[in-house]
Amino acid sequence: MRVKYLILGLLFQLSCFSQNKEVLYNFTSIPQSSLVNPGADVSYKYYFGVPVLSGVSVNLGSSSFSVYDLFADNGVDFNDKVRNIINKSSRNDKVVTNQQLEVFSGGLRVGGRESRSYVSFGVYQEFDFFMYMPKDLALLALDGNKDYMGKVFHLEDLNVKAEVLSVLHVGFHKKINDKLVLGGRAKLYSSGANAVSTHNSGYIFTGQEPGTPNLYNQIISSNLELKTSGISRFTKDEYDGNIARDIAHNTFFNGSLGLGLDAGVTYYPKENFQITASIIDLGFINQSKDIETLTYKGTYQYQGANPDFSGTDDPENVFAEFKKAIPRDTLYNKYTTWRPTKIYASLEYSFGYFRSDNDCNCKEKIKERYRNAAGIQFFGMTAPREPLVAVTAFYKRNIFEKLDLKATYTIDEFSSTNIGLGLSGTIWKLNMYALVNNVLEYKDISKASSAAFQLGINFVFQDSED
Repeated sequence: MRVKYLILGLLFQLSCFSQNKEVLYNFTSIPQSSLVNPGADVSYKYYFGVPVLSGVSVNLGSSSFSVYDLFADNGVDFNDKVRNIINKSSRNDKVVTNQQLEVFSGGLRVGGRESRSYVSFGVYQEFDFFMYMPKDLALLALDGNKDYMGKVFHLEDLNVKAEVLSVLHVGFHKKINDKLVLGGRAKLYSSGANAVSTHNSGYIFTGQEPGTPNLYNQIISSNLELKTSGISRFTKDEYDGNIARDIAHNTFFNGSLGLGLDAGVTYYPKENFQITASIIDLGFINQSKDIETLTYKGTYQYQGANPDFSGTDDPENVFAEFKKAIPRDTLYNKYTTWRPTKIYASLEYSFGYFRSDNDCNCKEKIKERYRNAAGIQFFGMTAPREPLVAVTAFYKRNIFEKLDLKATYTIDEFSSTNIGLGLSGTIWKLNMYALVNNVLEYKDISKASSAAFQLGINFVFQDSED
């Protein structure tokens, strides 16, 4: 029964999808757009985010099932529902989730009123989770091997990593001329908890000799490894602290440290045609705090009557032989993890002039702007087996002087009907924004394969004549 709860827990972890922030990308009326492109063409005197409320993002989704599939009141046994979900999934179904909470942020123009150089800074907390569906192991845990004689269960299906960290960042971007904007950001990572198990191999095989239905040949070849940092103390019997509080403390004050880099560019071949690109989180963390590596390596082979691994009524001491053949070892070596690096790019065409007194740089000049923009975006992210990719078509509209809308349509490995909407508005100096993905799924959220939102509040200040 405990194994079934474990499988159910893994399935719930599938309720997540990729870190693509297609609605936020190049939505430059939102200061946080520079987090996904430090070379975004933004303009302000200075801004600061409302602490803890300037950037909150949560992504939830699934590539192969919904909450309705598990909890629908349709007379189907719950175990059968879990089994159906596992059967229709594949080992390449992947799970990627990302949650961010901006603790504080700010930015300012440097060098005077005519300067085109900006500095930004801040701290945010982030949670990452990535897992491939361990289909073979899920089937084995749920059904056992009785009905799978001759099948090879691959241990390499186990491929998972998770991390909680904080990020201190400082960025600089400069508008070189009317056609080119360049930007970069340096990051200091502090990992409060990390777990990674991505280089596993081996198999479990059970066969029967012809004409001997009660005699089995079982082979278990294992090369399993789980590396952890900032976690092992919580598994000790003598630990009596508060796990959430201690992880938070490690994340912000006592974590394993690493360095990262963001870079971005915006280029205008023509006044109304824009090309952008960025690379985010090109960095690493040296996992060095509270480190522990568990390994199960070896080969076990059994020939005879069906072995009983419970250790009871076992005259041949099969369980002891198994532990000797595939021992559990504990190592305490430092290790390095790489951040999931993201790449964005976009092409944007603007049209529909309108004139704005608020955009002028002097009292005599009125600057022309475009009310509409449309284009295409590309997203890619590194992953253990193969990168995740997505393509987005978008439309942006300046509804009123200080109210902007962005609509997106995204195709990726998780959905072909992902429509997103974003709204950014400014009242006095107060900028508020809300971004939502997969809006079509909200008509019945229990059947949604994915859902995501992001919101925030900032104070943005322009020059008095702007």
